[in-house]
Amino acid sequence: MAKFELKLPKMGESVAEATVTNWLKKVGDKIEMDEAVLEIATDKVDSEVPSEVAGTLVEILFNTDDVVQVGQTIAIIETEGGAEVATTEVKAETPVAVAEVAKALNPEASGAKETVAPADFSTDYSGSDKFFSPLVKNIAKEEGISLAELESIKGSGKDGRVNKEDLLNYIKNRGSQTSVQSSVASAQPVLETKPTSNVKPETSTVPVSVNGGDEIVEMDRMRKLISKYMVESVQTSAHVQSFIEVDVTNIVK
Repeated sequence: MAKFELKLPKMGESVAEATVTNWLKKVGDKIEMDEAVLEIATDKVDSEVPSEVAGTLVEILFNTDDVVQVGQTIAIIETEGGAEVATTEVKAETPVAVAEVAKALNPEASGAKETVAPADFSTDYSGSDKFFSPLVKNIAKEEGISLAELESIKGSGKDGRVNKEDLLNYIKNRGSQTSVQSSVASAQPVLETKPTSNVKPETSTVPVSVNGGDEIVEMDRMRKLISKYMVESVQTSAHVQSFIEVDVTNIVK
């Protein structure tokens, strides 16, 4: 048995943390690859976190309403096989399965693909605001699908998420035009977008005196969002009006 660490994936350049809203699985449940384990919420979107491996959920590290940073381990999944299989061979075997699926969908081009060495196609899907599961990313990378092309696919999952079936149907509809579309996409100029830096004004922390009978209750996600936008309203909206009365009779004459 090997243990796999399920981490909070990156969901965009400006998203650094997320709140756990609901656990879809409990300790002891069996989990399939690409199956949703929990639901999370950010300031921009609510989403699900799928599992990259198949196994059994043995440990949950965060409770509901806990805030998790991107890259933190949120759960432990026990898989069958050695430790190396759980950490490295899962990702290494995924492109092989993708190639078999692509071969079944496009048998005419399978012979040419077997003789040609795999091309170095490096695509970075982390810059997208949309969430794509690791399996979807691997299939898109194997088929040479760019980020813009992947974002244009209409998803049938929760909140419009693109799942494996959506991507395979898209690849099947492409058919023999895959190589032509790849060359056209590579010839198009790539526009570099500079990330906007969200500079937050410095706020001074006001000390709070706590008496013996006081109880400190941590705010939930909804109250945190309400307080955040109330503070932003104070900082950006005008709360004072000033009126000045001037006698301009002599100027008018």
